[in-house]
Amino acid sequence: MKNACTAIVVAAGSARRMGGIDKAMTEVGGVPMLLRAVRALAKSERISAITVVTREDLLDRVTAMCAAEPKFIGAVTGGSSRAESVLCGLKAVQTPLVAIHDGARPLVTVPVIDAAVEAAERCGAAAPAIAVHDTIKIAKNGVVEQTPDRSALFAVQTPQVFDTFAIHSALQAALKQNLPLTDDCSAAEYAGLQVRLTPGSEENLKITVPSDLILAEAILQRRDGL
Repeated sequence: MKNACTAIVVAAGSARRMGGIDKAMTEVGGVPMLLRAVRALAKSERISAITVVTREDLLDRVTAMCAAEPKFIGAVTGGSSRAESVLCGLKAVQTPLVAIHDGARPLVTVPVIDAAVEAAERCGAAAPAIAVHDTIKIAKNGVVEQTPDRSALFAVQTPQVFDTFAIHSALQAALKQNLPLTDDCSAAEYAGLQVRLTPGSEENLKITVPSDLILAEAILQRRDGL
């Protein structure tokens, strides 16, 4: 058997950009977004267990909602930041690898998951990514200062998969140094770990604003052949 991997689904944010919509419980294709993410991860044979990190006010609802899912091992309350929330989830992890996934990415597929896990088995840190299509500008006070080479730019997705001990140590160190983390790979990078990028998917979108729900519904309809 390949190295066992536990998935942590992080859904402890306030979803301010969703205009007051409770993102975790918002339905996508008739299924709560968070539950859809859990089920997507469970389809991968490389994921052996799943835990959810959520807000305290949702803990009982999330636990009840996911209780019947075969790989679900429980839910915990998150912290005041993403790094703190992931560390809360890591307390339940007893496998060599951990896959950290956004609860707001309900459309992730098995190929995306498996590619990241397989790469992490080899090198200790991996994340799915897609090439950036738009030209990116670096600006200060509204004035362009630089145009980076688009061929070297990638939009990183989740699940981001790591050696469990390594990411635990990296997140703790990042918090102690108050480092600006935009994702879990950032902590790994600050710790000197090399993160291998694996094929992501345009459909593995993160539901961030209400209009993203329209796109997610359209993707599901296409998958279902409607």
